[in-house]
Amino acid sequence: MRKLLLILFLTPALAAAQGWVIPRPCMARPCPSDGPCFRCDPRAPTVVRQSSDVRAELANGVLRYEVSETFVNRGSGIGEADYLFPLPKGAAFQDLKLSINGELVSGETLNAAEARQIYEQIVRQRRDPALVEWMGYGLLHTRIFPIAPGEEKKVVVRFQSVAEREGDALRMDYFRGTRPNPQLRQSNPEGRTSFTLTYPTDAIYGNAYSPTHSLTTIQSGSRREVTVNGDGREITLLVPVRRNTEPSISVLTYAPARENGFALITLSPPAAAPRYTDRDVTLVLDVSGSMSGVKIEQARAAGKQLLATLRPVDRFRLVDFSTDVRTFRDDFVSATAENIRSASRYLESLDASGSTNISGALDEALKSPVASGRLGLVLFVTDGEATVGERNPETIAARVVELRGSRRIFAFGVGADLNAALIERLALEGHGTAHFVRPNESVERAVSVVASRLTSPVVTDMRVYAAGVRLLQTHPSQPSDIFAGQDFVMLTRYDHGGSTRLHFEGRTANGPVEWSTRVVLPESSRENSFIARLWATQRIGYLSAEKRRHGGSSEVDNEIRELGERYGIPTEFSSYLVLEPGMNPRRRLGNTPDGRPAPMQLDAVVTGASGGVSTMKDNEKSFEAARASAAQRSATTLSAADAASGITTSGEELRRSGDRLFALRDSVWTDTRLTDSMRRVKVRAYSAAYFRLLELLPELREPLALGEKVIVAGRAIAVEISAEGAESLSDAELRDVQSKW
Repeated sequence: MRKLLLILFLTPALAAAQGWVIPRPCMARPCPSDGPCFRCDPRAPTVVRQSSDVRAELANGVLRYEVSETFVNRGSGIGEADYLFPLPKGAAFQDLKLSINGELVSGETLNAAEARQIYEQIVRQRRDPALVEWMGYGLLHTRIFPIAPGEEKKVVVRFQSVAEREGDALRMDYFRGTRPNPQLRQSNPEGRTSFTLTYPTDAIYGNAYSPTHSLTTIQSGSRREVTVNGDGREITLLVPVRRNTEPSISVLTYAPARENGFALITLSPPAAAPRYTDRDVTLVLDVSGSMSGVKIEQARAAGKQLLATLRPVDRFRLVDFSTDVRTFRDDFVSATAENIRSASRYLESLDASGSTNISGALDEALKSPVASGRLGLVLFVTDGEATVGERNPETIAARVVELRGSRRIFAFGVGADLNAALIERLALEGHGTAHFVRPNESVERAVSVVASRLTSPVVTDMRVYAAGVRLLQTHPSQPSDIFAGQDFVMLTRYDHGGSTRLHFEGRTANGPVEWSTRVVLPESSRENSFIARLWATQRIGYLSAEKRRHGGSSEVDNEIRELGERYGIPTEFSSYLVLEPGMNPRRRLGNTPDGRPAPMQLDAVVTGASGGVSTMKDNEKSFEAARASAAQRSATTLSAADAASGITTSGEELRRSGDRLFALRDSVWTDTRLTDSMRRVKVRAYSAAYFRLLELLPELREPLALGEKVIVAGRAIAVEISAEGAESLSDAELRDVQSKW
């Protein structure tokens, strides 16, 4: 039986993680007389991961994990490797088994002092930055050998843990880790990864939610199966635990030292939803000449899908406009089967021709009053600018504010030849959302997605209060609505920590509702650093929209610039370009008026997986800016925030670590928060000073996992890892770094 060493530390892990192999040094061996001769290859290690599949099952509050990973030797000689697997907090060690090719091996434990000594020894000997992230965490360690050329090894780790409670939700964390061999990144991709959670369809559990990834949920019989989409490293899942008459409320916090904290507040409405709210729904369709062809066909189809979401108690209107404004009926009509059939025939008869009378269409759509007790919804679709009637966007927007009343307006801009600022403003003033559709995208799909979500308003005019604690810069802005199938997700900052009671107030079809829960908002906490970037993404989207809405100012511009630079979010003032290997690195462009180095900026640059650059016309710039800010305002997952920002971490020049962004400058991973005024403390990688700083400042673990040349910025000091750094630091020097961090 192979020997297994289980290293256990007193400091618990924050999350489970996929394992990795560390190839052992090449050792010469004689060829066997009765078998093939595999010569040892002393070049770069070639044992790499092919796949990592994680299945977690939730039952009775217990999580049962099965992690299956495969590795292959791509070299020409026999390979030897150590397998490392970080253990999660609260794992049931007595049931922990390691399966190597079908053979289950039990573990042994060491005391904390022995464990730390062995761990640091592994890091020093391997000089492997990836292991730094797990300094002080529990770790499985076993040796796998021999691995013949082309041979695969499969490792299966099974363990159990109790699902942590996070407010009224059960929380699961999983961390995919970093590549242990940076030199293999180009020749070998990370390999296929997957994460799947299954749990009962029992009414006590709500729909799983993730603030880091998008999810796909399939219900099969008595089980829900949730698949995590994307390959982001840090996975967090929340499964609401609902009571029959109360909602589920969870709060995740991140509180950097010496600044306001961040909070992500999620409310899942009660399982027993109140009765439906009767609705007055108005669809406004642009049928001007520019909508001809595929656009008008999609607009007709979108209208029909909207009609299909109506219930007999709802009322509706259809307004179409070009040079003139026309309607299906003069006023609201009930959504009877006959009226819906007639409205479908009306949609079929629409043709695209003429100019664009936006002001006349909105006046017509908002003239009929919404009856008391009914929810007014307006879906407005256009692909152009106003060319007849009132053409001034400010006057049009002011008129909408005057006539809107309590209606919610959901605006759709199609193509780049439109007034994107007006579309945004209609949605912001109307407490709705703005959606921007490219010419080659489906108008039908964009409208139908929103229409299907608006079928059943659960709570309207939702507001959140915190007793004794100020919630600052909340997004979305209050009040907000919750529709069927939705959770209410708010990102906010708070001014000081402590125990507080969160109050949720809103209106339902049954009258006013109020829910509350007691939570603790910490003064300082290093967990959940991704919340800061989620908040910053929405904040930039909000500020960008406000700038187009009311005009720019130096204060707004500076806040957008500072947020973009700190959190690595491309904005109109800070663009990040991921370059392909061999391209020239980007450079700073001069200084700002106050003498500071200008942010990395490229005129009209968009970034994506290809790292391409394109120059856009003015109307396309406006369209892209509005589209980006609309996506940012709705980004409630880390993957959505990255997509909304146009940022990619697939290239070799830019890398995100927690809430920090690092750029590769002169072969050094450099924190984009670094300023010239910061004093740098240089430390040699894997030295005594290096490990002492990791102990004093655990937040360094993720950044230092980037490699052996890293600069990480603190509040007033920076830590630089370099070959010329100090081997040790005095107690006074360590205290100075800690106090200024």
